[in-house]
Amino acid sequence: MDVLLVPGLWLTASSWDEVVPGLRAAGLAPVPLTMPGIRRGDIPPDPATADIGIGEWIDAVVAEIDRREPPVALVGHSGGGNVIYGAADLRPTKVAHLVFLDTFPPSDGGIISEFPVDDDTVPFPGWDFFDDDDVDDLHPDVRDRAMAHIGVVPRRVPTDPVSLTDDRRREIPATILTNTVSPEQIEEIRQDPPAWAAGLAAHGPLRAVSLRAPDEASGHWPQFSKPDAVARAIAEALGR
Repeated sequence: MDVLLVPGLWLTASSWDEVVPGLRAAGLAPVPLTMPGIRRGDIPPDPATADIGIGEWIDAVVAEIDRREPPVALVGHSGGGNVIYGAADLRPTKVAHLVFLDTFPPSDGGIISEFPVDDDTVPFPGWDFFDDDDVDDLHPDVRDRAMAHIGVVPRRVPTDPVSLTDDRRREIPATILTNTVSPEQIEEIRQDPPAWAAGLAAHGPLRAVSLRAPDEASGHWPQFSKPDAVARAIAEALGR
């Protein structure tokens, strides 16, 4: 099965490099993607990419789905969760499974988040910008390695609302791989959802799996801190 790997904000396809071998060993065909308009910060801006939004990112994933033998699996990290859910909404019969890596299904009209904007881009704000729970398991050498896979994002992408219109997306089997909150916390949110979690609560067949033991440090970028565990968990979610 083809497995489309959609990175979160700032990340290129190479951010999946250490996850890919484990997926291949499990008999899967991983396809890491770089979203439109992502570029290294030292590369001059291209005016043609300045107005790229979340819709263009979703369209890019839909194009990848359409050029492959269905069904495919979609994996989205962080903001990539909005992208894969938008793509599944447009191609619900061609997606066998959704894997949300430290993220969850968004609601119609949901956004990724707000970050400081610099002209037409959203640069990576640095590791210190994030809460300790997001970066505790990223040791200095891991952070240094991760920076090689980080660029800038077109300014509209983080705050563009995702459009969801086909309720069949909610019946696609889904797995949340969490490396921050616990599966029990996710289930509590599903049972009594705040407004931002309406999409999470409304999704039908969904299972949450922790990537860490209770005494292990948490982190929002497990593809860097524990890539082998991420690969195993994706493979298990897909029945491998």
